[in-house]
Amino acid sequence: MANYKAPLKDIQFVFDELLNTDEHYASIEKFSEINSELRSAIFEEAAKFSENEIAPLNRSGDEEGCHWKDSVVTTPSGFVDAYKQFIDGGWSGISMPEEFGGQDLPESLDLVILEMLTTANHSWSMYHGLSGGARATLLAHGSEEQKQTYLNKLVSGEWAGTMCLTEPHGGSDLSFLKTKAEENSDGSYSITGTKIFISAGEHDMTENIIHLVLARLPDAPKGTKGLSLFIVPKYLPTSDGNCGERNSATCGSIEHKMGIHGNATCVMNFDGAKGFLIGQANKGLRCMFTFMNTARLGTATEGISHSDFALQGALSYALEREAGRSLTGIKYPERNADRLIVHPDIRRILLTIRSFAEGNRAFIAFLGQQLDKELSGNDEQKATAGKLLALLTPIAKGFSTETGIESASLGIQVYGGHGYIREWGMEQNLRDSRISTIYEGTTGIQSLDLLGRKILPDNGAQYSLFIDMIKADMANMEPEFANILENKLEEWQTLTQHIAKASQVDLNEMGASSVDYLMYSGYIVLAWMWGRMGTIAKAKVDSDNFYRVKHATAQFYFQKILPRTSSHKEIILSGASATMALSDENFRRFSRQLSPKLLSSFFM
Repeated sequence: MANYKAPLKDIQFVFDELLNTDEHYASIEKFSEINSELRSAIFEEAAKFSENEIAPLNRSGDEEGCHWKDSVVTTPSGFVDAYKQFIDGGWSGISMPEEFGGQDLPESLDLVILEMLTTANHSWSMYHGLSGGARATLLAHGSEEQKQTYLNKLVSGEWAGTMCLTEPHGGSDLSFLKTKAEENSDGSYSITGTKIFISAGEHDMTENIIHLVLARLPDAPKGTKGLSLFIVPKYLPTSDGNCGERNSATCGSIEHKMGIHGNATCVMNFDGAKGFLIGQANKGLRCMFTFMNTARLGTATEGISHSDFALQGALSYALEREAGRSLTGIKYPERNADRLIVHPDIRRILLTIRSFAEGNRAFIAFLGQQLDKELSGNDEQKATAGKLLALLTPIAKGFSTETGIESASLGIQVYGGHGYIREWGMEQNLRDSRISTIYEGTTGIQSLDLLGRKILPDNGAQYSLFIDMIKADMANMEPEFANILENKLEEWQTLTQHIAKASQVDLNEMGASSVDYLMYSGYIVLAWMWGRMGTIAKAKVDSDNFYRVKHATAQFYFQKILPRTSSHKEIILSGASATMALSDENFRRFSRQLSPKLLSSFFM
């Protein structure tokens, strides 16, 4: 099985050379004293923990999985000990305020640490990762009493947090939500209902778990406008901040999943559990979006992780495995066969995976800087960064995870039959990656968010600001990249205008084009990143092989990956007619081979 090695050199390249992070931090008063020496020390220690403590638990955790008995969940062997080392090392909540026990470090550093943890062990990292959304939500919307009661323990990692949205009768459409909340005489609420697919809903990693639960008050408006958000602790806190009475929030079962077996995905039953309202009644979705937006960037990071894991394993294998001979003549005459690396198709696969791993890493690091500005910058920085994050988060989440799955699949291909069996770790990487395009809204939902909420409502004003940002960078970009990107930007704008016009007549035009539009957008954003990285690397190709590889990968991206936009363009321009041609009844008749019972449950 491939041994994980944190890509510190590439991370440093992105921070120091691509994004000029020293200048970025200097522009934010709160972070003005953070320098490259401190960043390097943090990254190196995070790498050691990821490589030495949790990466060795990745396969064993997958094979053992979680155990459920009588509402109690036990995590795989070694998970609890590793988590204790994690919180003892002060890693939990490093970007949280000092007043709650955090270290007040930038969010951009936290995202890099999350990437390392996720690549090393996706299942394990989720126990920590979900608490970040709970902390952010309480920090933004909790009362002063709620912050004092919960944040210190959540920041230290002694307590964990979850997000409880989905219910058995409704998936991403929260208008179907039935969990009810009834006010008690003491100002608390009784929460009753069942939530499903709750990651880390129950486990033995922490002494308490703080559930953030969407529920509906008795007089609430119908639909999503009638949702409220509640804190529902596993153990009710005592006046001195410790765990007190056991609340009636229990795990009914855990799901048997395709991947991430080491993370407990729970059915949570709330049977009159005591809860506490966060923010205003019927405004819970606004509060929950703080959690979800934090989680969407975290999920985008999962895409990088699955690409990087595939790259490390496949590259190592291709450099050692012998099979066939080079098409242009024997390269290793002393061996019975040449190394896999001599074959063009293997190189195509490796460079494709590298394009996505390193391109998306740069993209998410850029968004990390925007997060720093939105949370800690001056008013002008906050406003600009907020707009960029709103526009680019759905692209990052959708594109990074889709290409993460592609990378994981390609990683298997390099190994051939060996990739399909467990011992090399590639098949686990593919299984684990598959959930990432579903978490926090599927790619289709991200795509509708991008077009329907972020681009079309303001006639593309926000989007145009981003285009101008790319154009400003192109002035310093090598012509081999800038000329191609200039043409693609014009095409991107034309496609956006086409969808806007077509959608005024029929909104299905937007729906039928949305995923292709998101993917097209992702390829453009990565072209922006690769154009900048390739330009930097070209000036240094003779100084270090790192830059030679970086420049060659940029060329590969522009010549072999960016042309994929042409197929997305053709699909978008073809319109919605072929997609919407069949009626519901046509599908019913087409599915007659299914049992009547299954048909009725599917279509009703």
